[in-house]
Amino acid sequence: MFSVYARRSARRLAALAATAALAVTGLLTTAPAAQASPPTPVSAATARTYLGQLTVRAEGSSSGYSRDLFPHWITQYDACNTREVVLERDGTGVIQDSTCAATGGSWYSEYDGATWYAASDLDIDHVVPLAEAWRSGANSWTTTQRRSFANDLTRPQLIAVTDNVNQAKGDQDPAEWLPSRTAYRCTYARMWVHVKHYWGLSVDSAEKSALQSVLNGCS
Repeated sequence: MFSVYARRSARRLAALAATAALAVTGLLTTAPAAQASPPTPVSAATARTYLGQLTVRAEGSSSGYSRDLFPHWITQYDACNTREVVLERDGTGVIQDSTCAATGGSWYSEYDGATWYAASDLDIDHVVPLAEAWRSGANSWTTTQRRSFANDLTRPQLIAVTDNVNQAKGDQDPAEWLPSRTAYRCTYARMWVHVKHYWGLSVDSAEKSALQSVLNGCS
């Protein structure tokens, strides 16, 4: 077990060293220019309008929730599942093998500003977490609806980010967690509202206040 963690730490140190070297030479000052990204969310103005249209109610219970109720990483085409499609979309110079697994490339994590060179260092974040969706109305959905939500490539619901950042976020809403990279918070709030509005999910009062606070500072 120790050797697995040692190898993982070594990869992370190498990635950080490479990023630092690029920064020193002036080659990496912002997200890579060729970096792909999730679908563009609605504008801040539209997000503010959408937020005002969302149902406000106390967050529901997690009783009965299971990730298995949201079948995710389904096959999208050929041998490629949703995770692999997002890794290819959000990365730069991504190389995939015959099974669609990413074997090369780089990924800029918008949440924390880190750049990674191994797909294993990334999680695919559900912007609106599955458990949060459950407590906001998805508990009454069909399995087909929950599958579509968990694999939604059309809305800005999925994004490749640093794995431990995604794990630290867990199922928290914007009243409890926002990206540490403040430059991305407006985009994140727009993404969150866009997804909740499209899927007809509710917000609680603290969540709505946090989103209003962010969006009011966005142009």
